[in-house]
Formats: sequence, C-alpha cells, structure tokens
Amino acid sequence: MGKIKKKPIIGILGGIASGKSTVAAEFAKLGCKVIDADKIVHDLLQKNVIKKKIIGLFGPGILNKAGNINHQKLAEVVFADSNKLSLLNNILHPVVLERTETLIKQYQRQGRIKAIVLDMPLLAEIGWTNRCDRLIFVDCERKRRIERAQKMKGLKKNQIKIRENFQISLDNKASIADNTIDNNSDFQALVRQVFDIFSYIINK
Repeated sequence: MGKIKKKPIIGILGGIASGKSTVAAEFAKLGCKVIDADKIVHDLLQKNVIKKKIIGLFGPGILNKAGNINHQKLAEVVFADSNKLSLLNNILHPVVLERTETLIKQYQRQGRIKAIVLDMPLLAEIGWTNRCDRLIFVDCERKRRIERAQKMKGLKKNQIKIRENFQISLDNKASIADNTIDNNSDFQALVRQVFDIFSYIINK
C-alpha cells in the first residue's frame, strides 16, 4: 500500500456570527472532515467529571431545571468576569485540544477525506493558527453579524460586544489569513468562493 498523503488542515477565522460554520459545512460537502469545537464543548458539558468541576466553580445557578448546564447562564457568568472565563477555559481548552488532535490523527489515516477543517471560534486566541496549513477569514459586515447573532443565538448587542472584547480583533485575524471569503452577499456567492479556494488548496 502507498503512503497516504498528508491532508491539509484548514482553519476558519472570523467574527461572531460571520458564517464560519456555514463555510465549514460547504467544505464538508466537497469531501473535507470538519472538527467542530462547539460540538466538542457541548458534549464535554454533559460529562459528569467536567460538569462537577464547573458547578464547583460557578455554583448551581448555572443549571437548568433538568440539572444540566444551561449554556446561556454559564456564558452570562463567565463573560461578566475575565477571571471566571479563564477558569472555564482552563477546564475546557486542554480537553478540546486533546480531542481535536485525536480526530486529526484519525482523519489523516482515512484515505477518502480530502482535507481537515477546524471550526474553532477561538482558533487564533488559543494559538492554533500554526497548526493549520491554510487560514481562511470569513468577512461579514458588523450589521449583518449582529442581526444573525440576535436571530440565531438570541444574543443582545451588548452581549455581542462583551464577547468580542475577549477576542483578537478582526483586522488582526484578516491580516494573518491566506484567503478571505466575502459573506456579505448571497449564499451561492459563498459556495463559489469556497469551491475556488478548495480547488486551489487541493491542486497546489
């Protein structure tokens, strides 16, 4: 058997509700495997060991009636205090990164997968841009992003601003990207841009 060629790792950068997951989903349709950090976190918050640590730090007020962690309540607590956010990140980030590395190794061994896409909201903030062979910035004007965040995530303007304060500026993210996808027009335009970038990466 011939050696399987190393698959490129593509990192997606962008602001809150810029369309990073939409771009990642389009790459998936082209034969890429997406590693979704939000999904990993969602699964972790249901594990008893992690759940107990978080309740121990932030109290039972972050739970819903069923006794599970309420993501919105937890976010309200940690985004109001940078020290609390750091405590939460210290619990979650090492496990998320370990799981991501495991998945990367797994997908690198699977011949039919063409590339690996990292859909990680804090990719730049945790210093994982160096882990990527290609960085793609999803550009979307603030007004559109706020509308999407309010509609899809139920976030208020001030909540969006608070979360953005904990992230690297969009200008910095755009400056380190190899490609930019303009997500200010229709969906088909986005699809075409993803296809063009993917074709270039694969045929490079």
